[in-house]
Amino acid sequence: MLKLIPILLPVLYGLLLYHFSVWRTHRELDAQSTRLADPTLKALTDRMAASLDIADIPVHIYEIEPVNGLAAPDGRIFITRGFYNEYRQGRVSAEELSSVIAHELGHVALGHSRKRMIDFAGQNAMRTVLAMMISRLLPGIGVYIANILTRLVAAGLSRGDEYEADAYATALLIKSGIGADPQKSLFGKLDALTKNRAGVMPAWLMSHPKTAERIAAIEKNEAKWVR
Repeated sequence: MLKLIPILLPVLYGLLLYHFSVWRTHRELDAQSTRLADPTLKALTDRMAASLDIADIPVHIYEIEPVNGLAAPDGRIFITRGFYNEYRQGRVSAEELSSVIAHELGHVALGHSRKRMIDFAGQNAMRTVLAMMISRLLPGIGVYIANILTRLVAAGLSRGDEYEADAYATALLIKSGIGADPQKSLFGKLDALTKNRAGVMPAWLMSHPKTAERIAAIEKNEAKWVR
């Protein structure tokens, strides 16, 4: 049992850190968000809700400027004020913004928040074990190599989640009669949108699949589902 302590401690630390992060995020979102009240977007989310056989899809505006969408650990969906402003100014269509909402719904429906908690704890343990092993061979730089390898694993897991959420969104958009075209066209605009926001990249693009690869995956799914 004592031999497992160096592995168990990072796992416990990772779990505690994750829960603290969730608590802090929840407080910040509560303090800096309001319920979205846009009739055009509401009509589109109502169509998605009907496809999911639920009464409503609550969406909130998170009062920050970077262009982003996110699914909170408690399952709430948020669009940033910066993203909403792009829609209000005509640079993003209502259908394109609804594709972001569908994507974030995918993260909720597929349990990615819970999965990230497990991944985060596992990555802490992996980092510790790798650092111990590599440091025996390469003293002084083992920790840095372990960090790099752990980040590569984390990026791979993140890319997998994004493909899954994209596929969920494509299916939902098609079922709702909105179609996958807005989802694809939005990806073509993201570089320009982030430049408009002083180069701030959406969190859902960091360590994520390349845009062309995501569009290709969406088109492949679209070809299977559209008859």
